[in-house]
Amino acid sequence: MNDNRRNFLKIGSLAGLGIASGSVLAACQTKTENNTIAAATSASNGRENKGQIFNMSGYKAPKLDKVRIGFVGLGMRGPHAVQRMSYIEGVEIKALCDIRPKQLDKVLQTLEGTAHKPDLYSDGPDAWKKMFDRDDIDLLYIATPWDLHTPMAVYGMEAGKHVAVEVPAAKTIEECWQLVETSERTKKHCMMLENCCYDFFELLTLNMARQGYFGEIIHGEGAYIHDLVDLNFNKENGYESMWRLKENIGRNGNLYATHGLGPICQIMNVNRGDQMDYLTSLSSNDFSMHQRAVELAKEDSFYQDYTGADFRGNMNTTMVKTKKGRSIMIQHDVSSPRPYSRIHLVSGTEAMARKWPSPQRIAKGHSWLKEDQMQEVEEKYTPEIIKKVGALAKQVGGHGGMDFIMDWRLIDCLRNGLALDQDVYDAALWSAISPLSEQSVANRAQSIDVPDFTRGAWKTNAPVDISLQGAGNTNVLLRK
Repeated sequence: MNDNRRNFLKIGSLAGLGIASGSVLAACQTKTENNTIAAATSASNGRENKGQIFNMSGYKAPKLDKVRIGFVGLGMRGPHAVQRMSYIEGVEIKALCDIRPKQLDKVLQTLEGTAHKPDLYSDGPDAWKKMFDRDDIDLLYIATPWDLHTPMAVYGMEAGKHVAVEVPAAKTIEECWQLVETSERTKKHCMMLENCCYDFFELLTLNMARQGYFGEIIHGEGAYIHDLVDLNFNKENGYESMWRLKENIGRNGNLYATHGLGPICQIMNVNRGDQMDYLTSLSSNDFSMHQRAVELAKEDSFYQDYTGADFRGNMNTTMVKTKKGRSIMIQHDVSSPRPYSRIHLVSGTEAMARKWPSPQRIAKGHSWLKEDQMQEVEEKYTPEIIKKVGALAKQVGGHGGMDFIMDWRLIDCLRNGLALDQDVYDAALWSAISPLSEQSVANRAQSIDVPDFTRGAWKTNAPVDISLQGAGNTNVLLRK
């Protein structure tokens, strides 16, 4: 193991220990200092002016008849991912890793009756490195807390594996560049697991955009509006060591942009024909989380540390202008009592679509399409991937089926040697919205330039191809 990989291991180990220990206020101070440093330095440190090592957009890695997977992080997202992958032909689940042995045992039980007999790793915060260094794993599936996403993804690519990493893939601009440069150098895929790109209406509108239904795309909107206050403050059944609540301390911006942003970027061909230029971001004050901490501390001293924390504002609104003059609005609110929404609004010169509030609707002009007209549109523009696995995905589950479509598509592309729908430039750019929005909020909503992680290749990169040409031959292994 070379020195670079040892250094990344040390970084990852320290990050993991930081999640589980240390005072909340100390963590806040560290994050605040990091944000100040980031805001005071160039976002890309001249990297945009360097040429690409290798263009990973459209890259077709060698075919893998069997995709051997190792999973790390079996908390909120990981267990369901393991179960979903067990339904896909050509998958071999080789290893599972989590610092909690009980979580490993629970997940292992879900694989009873299958051919999967994974090895287990749980001996300390560094256990993941042993799994990553194995020679019999092709793909690493990373579902750990956010601090570990980039260190693990970089280490995994250096170890010769493709990586699929939960959202956000990175927390800082420096981490975004680490992902890009490592993927280019190793020629290993780094896909952020942005499942919302595979939801049914999002795929429908993407196919409609590809076929010109909306005309020229003018504007898009996305969001993550989801009341998580109860879950984030739940010390028994919430996030391990309260890590997600801590992410909302000392950071004020759009911390979770990718769910709403990803589908809009694909529709606008961002990174593949258009590119973000600059953004501006504004946050409200916090009207919920501090008050919840105070209320809980009255009954439970565990929450006393949180009463002095600097919580992010309830609502963040970030606006992006693209190089070709399009606009994007992204909102983030996880602490207001509102119905769930990702908005998903697409506005063009000839038509528009909006998913929330339900029902999902499409308009041509001043009025929404009637029910029979909507059915005609859906019949005409439902993409091939939905026709192939949509019904099966609903049976397997995972946010209505979109999680399974994402996993199936990833495996099908790897098995057929095709480019992935989401590449490392998407992972970096969509994740970069968080630190950039923090900088803008901290500077009274001033505009901030958005780095071009493709280094100009966006001008010639081909749009995402969601057809099943050369693919679609991976079966779904439903079991009772």
